Amino acid sequence: QVQLVESGGGLVQAGASLKLSCAASGRTFSTYGLGWFRQAPGKEREFVAAVRGSGTTSYADSVKGRFTISRDNAKNTVYLQMNSLKPEDTAVYYCAAGRRYTTSPKTRPEEYDYWGQGTQVTVSS
Repeated sequence: QVQLVESGGGLVQAGASLKLSCAASGRTFSTYGLGWFRQAPGKEREFVAAVRGSGTTSYADSVKGRFTISRDNAKNTVYLQMNSLKPEDTAVYYCAAGRRYTTSPKTRPEEYDYWGQGTQVTVSS
């Protein structure tokens, strides 16, 4: 069993930066695919970014060039650096971990086995 705990959310103005962290338990963290998703009120959960165990990354078009996902296997932590934040980035952000090996980063929620509780990010205009 893997437990994920997000932190780093908050209220910021448009154009600001935030860095989310997600700490994971478990011995096989380094082999898991990791991802960030977000869900705004009244909307479905959407993919934000993902990273394979090899370090290969993938991003949603809406955040490409502004957000960076990274992982530190020694600390069992995955990060999401968010720059140039926009009001439309406002959402609850969730990290996720998936056990199954894939040849590309996991971009669909059903590919993930474990989820954090979420952290709120609010961007004011």
